[in-house]
Amino acid sequence: MLTAEQFVKKFKDVKTLPYVVTELSRMLADENTTIKDFEDVIKMDPTLVARLLRLVNSAFYGLSQPVTSISRAVAFLGMQNLRSIAVTDALQNIFKEKGSPGIFSRKRLWLHCAVVSTCSKILAERIFGINGDDPYLCGILHDFGKIVEEQIERDAFLAACEACQPTDSIIAHEQRLLGTNHCVIGFLLAQEWGMSTSIQEAIRDHHTLAEDADPSSLTSILQIAQYITGQLGYSSLPDIASPLSPSLVLHLQENMNEYKVLIDDLPEEIAKAQAIYET
Repeated sequence: MLTAEQFVKKFKDVKTLPYVVTELSRMLADENTTIKDFEDVIKMDPTLVARLLRLVNSAFYGLSQPVTSISRAVAFLGMQNLRSIAVTDALQNIFKEKGSPGIFSRKRLWLHCAVVSTCSKILAERIFGINGDDPYLCGILHDFGKIVEEQIERDAFLAACEACQPTDSIIAHEQRLLGTNHCVIGFLLAQEWGMSTSIQEAIRDHHTLAEDADPSSLTSILQIAQYITGQLGYSSLPDIASPLSPSLVLHLQENMNEYKVLIDDLPEEIAKAQAIYET
């Protein structure tokens, strides 16, 4: 069996995120980075330029005058949001289906991640009043380790998926059949890609049920988003539930009115995200 580090190395030998994504992460960590610096990097990726301009000029923003320059698009969207767009654009290509899907489908997993990311962002902003960019990134990246497992050890990974029952966590089956799990692999990749420590830890711990979980932490926001979207039928595997720790269940119960409004609005927000990224 391979270690998580070996999975990451083998995956990097085959495929990795475009240079522009890791470079944007590095630049965001540098307080001296300017919009011009971002523009110079984005110009290297024509597909990202097209996506960026399409997004800023979409009905989602409803601008009266079209934006035609990269610098204006970056200034309007913000540097953090730009990184989220770049990551999403890069991952979408990696998630494209190869072969006939069985119990595991890359398309289903992509939709799951896209919906969880949308829900995480809304949850962070509406329920906790915090910036939604990092929660969004957690959502879009949290299950990426499954793509690595499927690409490097496909048969063993599919066996883990087949063994997973509705009340199971796939983690135990991954550990038994692959010797590691997608959370650890995702954690290591998030380190490689220069994501913040809090994002790395949320990806690593998104299946860990802590007794004293802080509802406003990135990990908890990600877990709540998975639970809500799972209830709506957007799980990564058919009929698999996403459990919550007792403290997060209590949080949901105490704030049920706010969450009902969020859940009512979620389908419209999901549709907007699907329109932008053609999920």
